[in-house]
Amino acid sequence: MNLKTKSRSALVALTAFSVLAAAAQPAAAQQGIAIIRDAETEQLLRDYVTPIFRAAGINTNAAKIILVGDRSFNAFVANGQKIFINTGALMEAKTPNEIIGVLAHESGHIAGGHLVRLHQELARAQIMAIAGMLVSAGAVAAQVQTSRGGGRQTQVGMDQTGMMGVLLGPQELVRRSLLSYQRGEEQAADRAAVKYLNATGQSSKGMLTTFQRFANDALFKTASIDPYVLSHPLPAERISALEQAARQSPYFEAKDSAALQARHDMMRAKLFGFMGDQAEIARRYPISDNSLPARYAHAISNYRFGRLGEALQAIDGLIATQPRNPYFQELKGQVLMESGRAQAALPYLRKAVALAPSATPIAVLLGHALVGAGGAANDKEAIRLLGRATQRDPDSAEGFQYLAMAYDSVGDRPNSQLASAQALFVAGKYVEARTQAKRAQDHLKQGSPGWLRADDILNYRPPKFDD
Repeated sequence: MNLKTKSRSALVALTAFSVLAAAAQPAAAQQGIAIIRDAETEQLLRDYVTPIFRAAGINTNAAKIILVGDRSFNAFVANGQKIFINTGALMEAKTPNEIIGVLAHESGHIAGGHLVRLHQELARAQIMAIAGMLVSAGAVAAQVQTSRGGGRQTQVGMDQTGMMGVLLGPQELVRRSLLSYQRGEEQAADRAAVKYLNATGQSSKGMLTTFQRFANDALFKTASIDPYVLSHPLPAERISALEQAARQSPYFEAKDSAALQARHDMMRAKLFGFMGDQAEIARRYPISDNSLPARYAHAISNYRFGRLGEALQAIDGLIATQPRNPYFQELKGQVLMESGRAQAALPYLRKAVALAPSATPIAVLLGHALVGAGGAANDKEAIRLLGRATQRDPDSAEGFQYLAMAYDSVGDRPNSQLASAQALFVAGKYVEARTQAKRAQDHLKQGSPGWLRADDILNYRPPKFDD
C-alpha cells in the first residue's frame, strides 16, 4: 500500500459544488488529496463496480475508482468519470453490498452527466446573480439619491442593513435555486442506483443501511436547518423514497457471496492495519482472534510499529496458508524493501507480479526494489517493467518516478528527463513538468514517440471550469 498527496486541479469542479453546498472550503487543488494506491483494494473495487458500470452503460475502460486516504465516510465523482472513495467508507462498511450501493449511486451521477450539467447550471447561476445584483444596485442608487434630496433619510428610505439585504437578496435566491437543483440530481442518482442494482441481481439493502447511518448522524444537525440550504434531500425524505424503491425489488434479501465477503474482510483488515492506531487495531482484532483478517491486520500493525521480526514471522504464516495470494507476497517484499533489504525483497515481489500481472502498484513496487538493489541487470529489468506498467496505467506518478531513476542509472538522460516530466505532470505540477519536458525534447529525435510525449506536456493547458 502506498499513500501520496497529490494536487488535483481537475477537482476544482467538485470544489465549486462544495462551496455552494456548504461553507467555503479550501480548493481541493490547493490543499491536495491523499491518494492511496493498493492493488488488493483497487482490484476488489473494480470487481464491485464493473457489473454496475455495464448496467449503467459506462465505459469500464474509461471510468476509474480512486482511493482517498481519509477516515471520513465519503465518495464523490469528479473529472468526468472518476469515482473518488474514502478509505473511511471502506473501513466502516461491514459488507460488500454497502460499498456497491455507494458505487451504484456515484455511477448514477456519471451516467446522468450530472457534473456536465452542474457546470452549465453554475454558469447560468452566475449570470442570474450578476443580473440580479445590477438591478438591486440600481434600486439602491435610486433610493440613495431620493434620500439625499432632502438632506436626510426619508421614511421610505433604507439604512445600510436594508441596502445590503437588497444587494445580497438575488445571490441568496440563486444559491437556493442551485441547491434545489443539486437535491434533484441526488434523488435521480438514488433512483438510478436501485435500477443498476436490480439489473445486476443485487440488493439495495446495503445502500439503505448507508443512508440510515447518515440519517442518524444528521438527526440533530438538520432539525433546525432550513431545508432549502441543504444540498441533499433531508434524511427522512431520502430514506423513505429509497426504502420504498428498494423493498419493491425481488433482490432485496439477496446476500453477498461468502468469497466476496471474505475479500471485503481482508481489505478492511489491511486498511485498519495500515491506518489504524494500535489501540483501535487491538479492539477490532483481539489477540484471541485467529481469523485470517485478524492475522493480516496484526502482521501489518507489527511492521508499522517497529516489530519487524514479529511482522515477518506473521507474514510467513500468511504465505504458508495461501502461497498463491499475491498480496501476501507483495507485503513480504514491501516490508523487506522498506527495511533496507531491497535485494532480498525481489523474489517475493517478482512472484507477486507473476500472480497479479495487471496490478500496477505491485509492478511499481518491484520497479522500486530493482532500482534500490542496483546493478545494470536490475536497472534494465526495471525499465522494461515500469515502461509496461506506466503504459498500462499512465496515472502512476510513482511508476514514472522510478522509471526516471532507472533511466538515469543506465545513463539515458533524455528518457530520464521525459519520465520525470511525466511524473510531475501526473502529480499536477505542470510548470515543473514543462521544464523537464523541454529538456528532454531538446535531446530526443524530433517526431519520435518520446519527443511527441514531451510535446504533449509542453502544449497542455489545464481545463478551466469557470468559463
